[in-house]
Amino acid sequence: MDRPPAPAAIREPSSPELPRHVGIIMDGNGRWARRRHLPRVAGHRAGVRTIRPVMEACHEAGVHILTLYAFSTENWSRPRHEVAALMQLFGETIDSEVGEMHAEGIQIRAIGDRSKLSPRLQEKVRAAEERTSGNTRAILNVAINYGGRNEIVAAVRDLAERGVDLTTLSPTMLSQALYTTGLPDPDLIIRTAGEMRISNFMLWQAAYSEIYVTETLWPDFGAAAIEGALAAYARRDRRFGAVSEPPPLVEGALRAPASL
Repeated sequence: MDRPPAPAAIREPSSPELPRHVGIIMDGNGRWARRRHLPRVAGHRAGVRTIRPVMEACHEAGVHILTLYAFSTENWSRPRHEVAALMQLFGETIDSEVGEMHAEGIQIRAIGDRSKLSPRLQEKVRAAEERTSGNTRAILNVAINYGGRNEIVAAVRDLAERGVDLTTLSPTMLSQALYTTGLPDPDLIIRTAGEMRISNFMLWQAAYSEIYVTETLWPDFGAAAIEGALAAYARRDRRFGAVSEPPPLVEGALRAPASL
């Protein structure tokens, strides 16, 4: 199980009302292109252009850990030409963006099974991770060939191969064997394009994540949209399964009022 480099630093959000870690299921590129009578790859390219303003809006708001669901283990079933175009786009994006992200102090980490990527793309990913591994301003995780079920299975297999007695397996031990070890679980998961499902994204880590779904297609999801999602999160009451104690009853409060 190839894990990304350890997080260089975990910056806390600028206020307690903000999430420490935001995950985004970037959906709607194809629909965005279809509405404009463009090929699907045009939607994917438009989606790539959305990443930078969303990252900057998160950082300006005080959120410093972002995970983007770029390509799932199920996406290999798409038409071959679309998959090839996506892989080419990933490589081009690394080439064009890593230098600037490194200058801005962003640590880039890839999560997922990179063994199915081409050797050339694997090398680009490794080089980007290595180059940015010491950056501490923000963390960008890119989930590529990622699936939540596969991640859990791979983590258990890895523990077994290391000789861990699985009869003693605990939630903490499993969490430390995942791609996201060292990071807080996502407090907020955003899904664009209106679909009401998490599509195999961070299944273990999302146990207590707040879910925010918007009809906005990913290429149209900009700084104002992320600000709206963060504002909605700030209004949530996160109890993690607990129940707040009701206020004590005032003696006599339930008595019927005296008749007039």
